[in-house]
Amino acid sequence: MNMPYEWHIGWRYTRAGRAGRRNGFISFISLVSVLGISLGVAALIIVLSVMNGFQKEVRDRMLSVIAHVEIFDAARGALPDWQATAAAARANPEVRGAAPFIAAQALIGRGDDLRGAVVRGIDPVAEASVTDLARTQQALLAPLKAGEWNIVLGIELARLLGARVGDKVAIVAPGGQVTPAGVTPRIKQFTLVGVFEAGHYEYDSALALIHIGDAARFFQVEGPTGVQLRLNDVQAARRVGGELQQSMGLAVDVRDWTRTNRNWFDAVQIEKRLMFIILTLIVAVAAFNLVSTLVMTVTDKRADIAILRTLGASPRSIMGIFIVQGATAGIIGTCVGVALGLLVAFNVDVIVPAIERLLGVAFLPGSIYVISRMPSEPLASDIVPIAVISLVLSLLATLYPSWRASRTNPAEALRYE
Repeated sequence: MNMPYEWHIGWRYTRAGRAGRRNGFISFISLVSVLGISLGVAALIIVLSVMNGFQKEVRDRMLSVIAHVEIFDAARGALPDWQATAAAARANPEVRGAAPFIAAQALIGRGDDLRGAVVRGIDPVAEASVTDLARTQQALLAPLKAGEWNIVLGIELARLLGARVGDKVAIVAPGGQVTPAGVTPRIKQFTLVGVFEAGHYEYDSALALIHIGDAARFFQVEGPTGVQLRLNDVQAARRVGGELQQSMGLAVDVRDWTRTNRNWFDAVQIEKRLMFIILTLIVAVAAFNLVSTLVMTVTDKRADIAILRTLGASPRSIMGIFIVQGATAGIIGTCVGVALGLLVAFNVDVIVPAIERLLGVAFLPGSIYVISRMPSEPLASDIVPIAVISLVLSLLATLYPSWRASRTNPAEALRYE
């Protein structure tokens, strides 16, 4: 008995079911197992691709207004010689741009409305080398000039304040100013010259931009509170941040965007892992349906097994026949599932709108969600483990029924035939 013969018989058993009602039922169960694996693998690929798409969409919108890495002075809270810090950071080949900034918490008000916000003082020219907002909307930030006390607000913050371009808004600084009459709050009127929309509610509702010179005068700081950096690869932010922290020492505090938005970043990663585990269980259930299929096949083929044993087939060869049968179903199911999953994942932007038009519904209404389309980003780092896990589970599911088949006693099996 040689291996090609085992493959031949295993493949015949996989396709069995044309002769007889019982064989037809077994073939139907085998087909259901293959479809179950295919749908489980496809669902896992589609869901993870859509989650990757949402993560990328939110990340890109987030990074359109913030830098990849920020460097702060750990002791003084300000960087009077920020150029030296920027030059030291640029020594890392991953750093592509640097710009100073001043960031402070403040209250912004208009009339009776008062909202908490992060006021960021920027240099519009240098900022273009760091953030997408400054690079793509230079005309929006151009009116931010030192001494003119202009301000640009996020679209949601402007809406909450009821402010329009040309209106005056007041910024109330934390702390106060000591006068003969006591401590009075520092308040300054700014002219609203523009409104930006990043597509991320946290920044659209709580971020205000002013010129770095006006910020230094108003918040009474000696210089920039930090330096923003843009990297060649956004995914390398955590690694580059660690390298900069090590090379620049404890005098500075280096924070990459994954630390600045740690809660969101960790929540997305945990959610993705849990979804992977849950959907993998679906694939596992479908894969282990092969156990029942093979057990029924072994029972139905007892006479065939006995004949093969009397012709000289070893228990190992009998076991190989049924492993081939189960593995073939697993391979076919996995391949079909990967193909189906990739087909849907790469065409989600076409399939979902078609379903919405057909059903007359909107899955992501623009009035509720900041993302009105369903993004998708299939990654090889997700697809390869999915395929491997599916194949491994299918192979494991074949071991027990195949072992049972190899233990068949020819005399017992042929007694009533």
